[in-house]
Amino acid sequence: MKALLDFIPILLFFAAYKLHDSFGVSKDEAIFFATPVLMGATVVQMAIIYWLDKKLSTMHKITLGMILVFGSITLLLHDKRFIMWKPTVLYAGMSIALAVAVWGMKINFLKSLLGSQLNLPDGVWHRLNIAWVGYTAFMAISNAYVATYFSEDAWANFKLWGYVFPLVFLIGQGLYISPHLKGKDTDGEPPAS
Repeated sequence: MKALLDFIPILLFFAAYKLHDSFGVSKDEAIFFATPVLMGATVVQMAIIYWLDKKLSTMHKITLGMILVFGSITLLLHDKRFIMWKPTVLYAGMSIALAVAVWGMKINFLKSLLGSQLNLPDGVWHRLNIAWVGYTAFMAISNAYVATYFSEDAWANFKLWGYVFPLVFLIGQGLYISPHLKGKDTDGEPPAS
């Protein structure tokens, strides 16, 4: 349900962008029409998450803050580059923070965040952290590439269809950790049957 909830603001942004002419908005103004939809949908999404969980995770707070800040700057300056580059800034920041934490400070941020919910060996936590560094770097580079070298339309399509990357990554992550959830072994390998 939470994966679906995360998808709704992007879907509404995409729909508002593509259906701009139905609302009498010109093609040149489509992104400025869709940006407040994204902002409002994200606020509603976070309110629902807060209602369900009685809290917002740090990542939710950062995402909400960035969407509101970059969306507001986009609208105030009437400059689409801010909303188009927001994902790159978010993912690059995550990648750098995870990398600095694990290699610089010797802290596994994922384990600190999720260790109370998932009982995994340290080796698995370390590999998950490295995978997240790579994944967020890939997403930052992908968005930057599309925002720089493709049209606004192509970027909007990428926002929707590019959602397959996080879904595949999360499914792969789930498949990777599932054998390790049954027990704990010192080297991070699944327990013998």
